[in-house]
Formats: sequence, structure tokens, C-alpha cells
Amino acid sequence: MIRNKCTSFAAVLLLALSAPSFAADWGFQPLPLKAPEPADNPTTAAKVILGKQLFFDPRLSKDDTVSCNFCHDVAGNGTDSRSTSIGVDGQLGGRSAPSVWNAAFLSSQFWDGRAPSLEEQAKGPILNPLEMGITHEASAVDRIASIPGYREQFVEIFGGDDPVTYDNIAKAIAAYERTLITPNALFDQYLRGDKTALNKKAMAGMKEFEKLGCIRCHNGPNFAGPVLPNGEVFYQYFPANRSEYDKLLGLQEDEGHRNQGSDRTPSLWRVPSLRNIALTAPYFHNGSVATLNKAVRVMARVQLNRDITDEQADHLVAFLETLTGEFTVQRPPVLPD
Repeated sequence: MIRNKCTSFAAVLLLALSAPSFAADWGFQPLPLKAPEPADNPTTAAKVILGKQLFFDPRLSKDDTVSCNFCHDVAGNGTDSRSTSIGVDGQLGGRSAPSVWNAAFLSSQFWDGRAPSLEEQAKGPILNPLEMGITHEASAVDRIASIPGYREQFVEIFGGDDPVTYDNIAKAIAAYERTLITPNALFDQYLRGDKTALNKKAMAGMKEFEKLGCIRCHNGPNFAGPVLPNGEVFYQYFPANRSEYDKLLGLQEDEGHRNQGSDRTPSLWRVPSLRNIALTAPYFHNGSVATLNKAVRVMARVQLNRDITDEQADHLVAFLETLTGEFTVQRPPVLPD
């Protein structure tokens, strides 16, 4: 179950404000080289191969046109680079597709944090009428089970009398997604001891990132908050301060994870990762901002109630560009006939 971690956030924020060496203690951490995996879904080579096939297979959609990769293009930045994604029948979704790269390091999935694991996230789009449009879990299972090449793989990997299940489809896809890691960014090299990895502008941006308070939320190895157990969500209000951007960018039109108190505005959202952020425009849950320079200005205003200068924005962008990691080339797999 996804739990609202507002109390944990308050404790984290208090630590952030009081710790004299916040960045050195736990604010900045290099991205691990391997993603954690749940005990009930250990990663194996065969399961990853199967998961990749399913990730690329449009037959998991109602009209055989939309695959997971359609909205989360792993040949590129892990998104579709659209403001809002397109599903079956050309339907527009309500939110921008977050990148699947490094999603394995998040303790919850989707913009609103409603899925506690990659496995649960993988189940959602297949049944979403605006995305892949399959009407029932059984329909998706029947489609996959009817393909001999898939059925043989499920028997080999999962065993049992009835290995093709909706849970196992999700487990295979999640196993593949846990291999989608972009390590060795310039900032990771810097954290591991190469002090020449960042130029002067990026160094100035890192200091600005700390000074302004961006690090209070965007910390940890994935720049998405502290490492938490699966299902525990590091939420933040967005927008936290009223501004002209509320109307200009439609920031309050989507409720996100609704605040459960009497005051339901502003909305709560899972803190997103900043890894590879220079590549994943457009920005925010509604894809309303086209450039990273504009995005950092908006964030400074609506989250920190600060109007930053051109120089500050340039420095912040230079720092964020050092979070772009190394991508493993993902070639489309051969799908079973």
C-alpha cells in the first residue's frame, strides 16, 4: 500500500535545514551500478529477455499499436518527448510520460506515486483505456498465452501448471526495467573522486543548487529524495507557492495525489528524479515547459518563492547537465510469432 509520507518529509526537511554538511552527509550520492530487486522477483537473464520482448510488444494493447516502449522509448531518453502521451485510438493521456531510465531506484512509480513497485506500475498502462486499452487482465494473459514462443519462455522461467499470469507478465517487464540504468554521469565521476569532472560553471551550479534549497527535495542517488522502502512515497507540494505560473502553465489543473486534509490545494506529487533531466523535455507532469532553463526558473519561483537571475539559471542548467549518464544501447528484440 502506498503511504503518504508527509511526516517523514517533515523529518527529512528538518534534517536538511539543520545539518551543517548536508551534501557531504547524504544529499549527493553517486548512482549505484545495480538496481535493487524484490525477493519475489529475482533478476535472471532469461527473465530480462522475456521482459524486453513484452516491453516492446504492441500486442499487449487493444489494437496492436501501443507498446510500453511507445511512450517510454528506451532507444532515447525513456520518454516519448510529448507534453502528454498518445494511447490507443490516438487518445491523449492527461500527463507526460516520465522516463523509465533509472525508475528502478524509485520507491514508488507514476507522477502521483500510486504504484509501490515497478511490477505494479507495469500492470497499469495495459488496462488503462487511454493508454493500451486492454479491458481485463485475462484478455492480456490470453493474448500472451496464445503465442507459443511466449508460452515456452514462461514455462521455463516461472514453472508451474499455469505460468502465464498477469503477475508474471508484470514481473518480467519489471525485471527488464531494472537493467535500464545510466551510470557514470560526470557528477558521479566527481563524487567518486575526479574533481576535474565538473567545469567552473557546473561547480557554481552545484553550489547554487544547495544554496537555493533545491537539494532539500532533490537529493539521494536518484535526485528524487531519500532512499525509502518500496511503497513509501517522498511527496512534496507542487506548486508550493502561488504565482503567475499557476494559470500560465495550468499547474493546479491536475490534483496529483490529493491532500487528505481539509485543505486540498496545492496538490502533492512524488518528487521526480533529476537524472538525465537535460534530455527529458518537456518538463513537469503536464509537459508545460519546453526548456530546462525555463523549468529551473519556474521551480525557483513556485517551490522556493525566489526569482533567480539569468546567471543563476545558467549555472543550475550547467550542473543539471552533468547528471546525464551513460545509456546502454537498446535494440528492438525479435518478438515471437
